[in-house]
Amino acid sequence: MKKVLIITYYWPPAGGPGVQRWLKFVKYLPDFGMEPVVYIPENPTYPLLDRQLEEEIPDSITILKKKITEPYAWASVFSKNKTRKISSGIIPNKKKQSFLERLMLWTRGNLFIPDARVLWVKPSVAYLSEYIKENGIDTVITTGPPHSLHLIGLALKKKQHIKWVADFRDPWTTIGYHKALKLSGYAAKKHKDLEREVMQEADFLLVTSQTTKKEFEAITTKPIHVITNGYDVEKVVKEPLDEKFTLAHIGSFLSERNPRILWKALSELVKEEPGFKEHFQLKLIGATSQEIMETIDEFKLAPYVNNLGYVSHQEAVQHQRKSQVLLLIEIDSEETKSIIPGKLFEYMVSERPILAIGPEEADFAGILKQTNTGVFALYEEKDLVKETLLKYYKAYLEQNLKVYPVGLQQYSRKNLTKQLADLLK
Repeated sequence: MKKVLIITYYWPPAGGPGVQRWLKFVKYLPDFGMEPVVYIPENPTYPLLDRQLEEEIPDSITILKKKITEPYAWASVFSKNKTRKISSGIIPNKKKQSFLERLMLWTRGNLFIPDARVLWVKPSVAYLSEYIKENGIDTVITTGPPHSLHLIGLALKKKQHIKWVADFRDPWTTIGYHKALKLSGYAAKKHKDLEREVMQEADFLLVTSQTTKKEFEAITTKPIHVITNGYDVEKVVKEPLDEKFTLAHIGSFLSERNPRILWKALSELVKEEPGFKEHFQLKLIGATSQEIMETIDEFKLAPYVNNLGYVSHQEAVQHQRKSQVLLLIEIDSEETKSIIPGKLFEYMVSERPILAIGPEEADFAGILKQTNTGVFALYEEKDLVKETLLKYYKAYLEQNLKVYPVGLQQYSRKNLTKQLADLLK
C-alpha cells in the first residue's frame, strides 16, 4: 500500500469540526490502497474535547507524536477562559475587548506568524525528515488552520523528494478573524508572503469551496482541487422528534454571526401568531458568545432559550435529528461567502429542514438549493425568514414538517475519500 503522511494539529480527543475532515479521510483511505501515517502534537492545547471521537480512530494506523511549545498554554496562566475562547476563534467585540484580550490578539498576530503553533515547525521538520527517509514515504499532506503546519510541508518539500499537498480547510489571510489580529504592516506582509510561497511550492492545493478555489487562483499557478467536507454514517439511536417547535443552532455561535432579522422575526411571531410562544424553543448547542445572548435578551426571547453548551459530536448529531428546524448562520461579509460550514452536510442527512442566513453569493446557498434541504436568506431578508418560520410552524402543527433531500450521496465521506485517493495516485 502507498504510505501517505498526514500532518494535522486537530485530532481526537479534540472536538469541533476541524477534527472531522482528516479523521474521516484516514478512516477510509485504506479502502483505496492508501496507508495513512498521522503526525500530531504530543501535548496540544485544545479548546474543545470530545473523547468519543477517539473511538473512530482505526486501530491499524500509525500515529506519530512530537512535543509542541504552546504560547496559549503560557497565556492561560493569566486567563484560562479568555485564552480558550480566542484559541477557538471566538473573538470578543472590538468595543468590549479588555486590555488583556487586546494584548493577546496583538501578540498572536504579530509575534507568532502565521499562528501560535509556529514553534512546532522546526522540531517537526527535523523529526519527520528522518522518518520519511527511513520509511519510504513519498507523499505528505498538511492541513490548516493552523497554517503554520504548511510551513512544515514547505520545509520538507525543500529537503526531500516528496509530493506535497496543502489542504486549506479555511482560507489564510482572508479568513474572518484575520483582520481582528491588529497586524502591523510588517506582519501583514509576512503573512501574505508565506501564503504565496506555500501555495506556489505545494504540488497541488485542496480547498473546501469553489469560491476559495477562485480566490487562490489569483495567488498561485498550481492545481487547486475542491473536496468539500461531508457526512458519515452515524450510529445514533433514532429518537422521536422534539415535542416543542425547536429551532436548533449547533456549533460555535460567534458574535459576528448575530442575525438580528431572525430575532426580530421570532419576537414578532411570539407576539402575533396564536400558540407560537407555547410551542417555540430555541436550542443553542455549542459555544455561544455573550453578544448573541445579550441580543436574544434584547428581543425578549430569553424565556424560550435552552442553552445546552458544548456536547459531544454524537450528542450533537442526535439533536440534529430530533430538532424540528436547524439553523445555519454565517457571517455577513465578502470573506465568508467561501465558507461552507462542516455541519451543513450532517444537517442535510438529518432530514430536518434548514433555515440558513448568510452573505450574498454564499457557496453553501447553492448546495442547499441543489439538495432541496432548506431555505437560504440574506441578512436583510427579514420577511423571507419570518415567512419560512411560519410555514415550518404550520407544517409542525400538522405533524408534516419534513424535507425530501436529493443527491446527498456525492457528499458521503467515503465518496469524498475516493476523490482524494484518485488525486494522490
